[in-house]
Amino acid sequence: MADAPEAVRLDTWLDVACLMRTRSQAQAACKGGKVEVNGERAKPHRKIRPGDEIRITLPGGWRRIVVVRELAERHVPKAVARTLYEDRTPPPTPEELELRRLQKLSRPRPRPRGAGAPKKQERRRLRRMKESPGDW
Repeated sequence: MADAPEAVRLDTWLDVACLMRTRSQAQAACKGGKVEVNGERAKPHRKIRPGDEIRITLPGGWRRIVVVRELAERHVPKAVARTLYEDRTPPPTPEELELRRLQKLSRPRPRPRGAGAPKKQERRRLRRMKESPGDW
């Protein structure tokens, strides 16, 4: 990118690089302490530059580590967005893979499409499941 700026807001870059779905989601992650730049907790307005290391804590306790290669303030095609950073996230260990598999199996089944809203009895059962796991 020939006309790339020398520094960009963190929340904007996370959105443009497709590491977060929206800029507001990136802001919420930064404000919640889920994003670190060069080992320091980062606010959404922090300016980042090429070479900065960003650590993102994702839901489920998973971490992603990326190094900024290029900057962009405006949205670019997804193929170009992937070139904005270098992914240094270590591969998951066999224990982590097994934990992910077990978490996926323990989720409640989704309601079938077209089933309509849950009836009173179903709502009560769902509430009991959410409030006291293991008692159903």
